[in-house]
Amino acid sequence: MAPLDTDITDWFEAHRAFLWGLCYRITGSPEDAEDLVQETFVQALENAPDVLAQPRYWLVKVAVNRARNLLRDRKRHGYVGPWLPGPIETSEREPELPSFEPVVEGERTLEGRYDLMESVSLAFLQALEALSPTQRAVLLLTDVFDYSAAEAAKALDLSVANVRTIHHRARRSMATYNKQRAIPTDDRRRATSVALAQFLQLLNDADMVGIERMLASDVRAVTDGGGEFSASRRPIVGQARVARFFVKLRESRPRLGNVQIVELNGFPAALIEFDAPMGKRPPRVALAVDLDCNGRITRFWAIANSQKLTTISFSKGHTRSLQAASGTMRS
Repeated sequence: MAPLDTDITDWFEAHRAFLWGLCYRITGSPEDAEDLVQETFVQALENAPDVLAQPRYWLVKVAVNRARNLLRDRKRHGYVGPWLPGPIETSEREPELPSFEPVVEGERTLEGRYDLMESVSLAFLQALEALSPTQRAVLLLTDVFDYSAAEAAKALDLSVANVRTIHHRARRSMATYNKQRAIPTDDRRRATSVALAQFLQLLNDADMVGIERMLASDVRAVTDGGGEFSASRRPIVGQARVARFFVKLRESRPRLGNVQIVELNGFPAALIEFDAPMGKRPPRVALAVDLDCNGRITRFWAIANSQKLTTISFSKGHTRSLQAASGTMRS
């Protein structure tokens, strides 16, 4: 007898948060993740097997393969300028831990596994863009969600040998990221808070010399306007160039605008809302940074694409002035 709709709904609700987290990590888009979860539910209602001893395995198989197809379509259509993940607020988000049945000793590959919160960091998600859709799915299933090679092969309709080969290549492609992993420890988050507040104050003062002193020699700034707003079509590299870019941005406005300090993708970040949008200049920007081991800023991510900011709350009722935000971060 086919499962009742109420049974499928119960299965789905029990695993919805897990499916959303998986789809977000695969696509880097909260909107796409939500769509994929809903599509998975529809397919469950229409095509779920009569018997499902482990509903999560079946639901994951449907979701991950739809996500791979979405990634292939996205890469075929291209993107205007650099692509950055759609940010999510994580201060109140409790990532669901995977709960799979144990497997035979030796099947799991634990070396180099990524923490659940690390795996939603902007640095990690951007690093995944260098992988093919299948490499991305294999790496996430095995190194984040604790799938064995056999479980990943079943979910992706691949052989175990093929999964292991793909996994090896995916890990090799992540080597650059692994040299300076964005692990959201308490110490690193505090250091990021301090550096971000200091940078914002210097930016408000248009202090190019002060900004340049905060930057690593190989600092890189990536801006994502999605073709909607004016933004650099290429990463901006080097202390002088990055400092000049941000100072010009500041000087093009009467003032920096309203600043809200929140936690995005596991790290402190700034939401900047400008008072008087002009022309193709973005009215809102989510700005995140990453630090090197010496506390210097080595990466900026500036997301202006309005479609990617729809899930972020630019709440004027909770917005603090730059001075207030800086003072809080320094305390």
